[in-house]
Amino acid sequence: MTQASIPTEDTVRRIVRGLLKDPSDSSDSSGTSGTSGTPGRSGGFAGGPDIRPASPGGATWWVGARHVLRLAPGPEAGGGRRRELRVRDLVRPHLPVAVPVSVAHGEWAPGLGYTLDTVVPGGSADRHDVSAVGEADLAGVLTGLRQVPARQAEALGVPRRAPRSLEALRQAAARAAERLAAADESDDSGPARVHQLTPAAAAQLGAQSAAAVLVHHALTADHLVVSADGRVRGVLGWDAAVLGDPAEDIAGLAAAVGSPAAVRAATLAGYGARPCLRGLWLARCDAVRDLAAALGTRADLPPLRDRLHRTWEPILLERVTDLRADAPVDDGP
Repeated sequence: MTQASIPTEDTVRRIVRGLLKDPSDSSDSSGTSGTSGTPGRSGGFAGGPDIRPASPGGATWWVGARHVLRLAPGPEAGGGRRRELRVRDLVRPHLPVAVPVSVAHGEWAPGLGYTLDTVVPGGSADRHDVSAVGEADLAGVLTGLRQVPARQAEALGVPRRAPRSLEALRQAAARAAERLAAADESDDSGPARVHQLTPAAAAQLGAQSAAAVLVHHALTADHLVVSADGRVRGVLGWDAAVLGDPAEDIAGLAAAVGSPAAVRAATLAGYGARPCLRGLWLARCDAVRDLAAALGTRADLPPLRDRLHRTWEPILLERVTDLRADAPVDDGP
């Protein structure tokens, strides 16, 4: 089995040399991109574009102003990258926003793949706020994902993922909230707030038996490309796509852009109260657990606190929805 590897700058130069023939790619790289960060200028080599790391660990590199090179560090990631190329081609006709295009792909080492993608202009969702029109863009993304034929996705190797147990997640979040309270980290995650999700409410918000839909499953701020005017211009990171619970994508949006925007987008996409509230509580419980797990480590806590705060932003839907065990809840599509 191929061991996980760390690509070096020399490795990247070897891959890029000969792939790009456009001389303009070696010019100044001051544009912006939907992947995390902004290209800078450094590290070029004679006769080729500037190259510079775009993420820690050497897995992602800027290549000139127009491309980004992503390298799989291990064989499992390589398989996901190859599937991602097929998934992007499948979803592109269904979405109102851009999906990166691969202009070259192959192996940079035995069993380890790479893909050279076009840059989607814009910034990440933690750099630009999503506007009301941007929420409509997100609604179009959720609608488009639901329209992708499940059989076609499965034929491409997209795995099925069973819905998570919200009750099990609720219990884990309650224990995590106690640890946060003991560490004086409970402004947005105190035990009283987590216990708003009662066992009866968790049962009400259990995933329904409707057919699974294509789920991006990684709608993080880094994977949402947002322009300065608040429009959502693209979605990155399709290697985690599964056939499963659409509430997971609503949860991702709640953590990335805030609960109100996520619920408004999901409602515009035709989802009812149950998947919206389920997604909201998935996001909250995950955020509580992740912040508690980071205590005492060298993790960067402020981004985790910000994410937690976004998931706890109040929404009107919670005030008007009865989550008693015997109360009906709107499922939506």
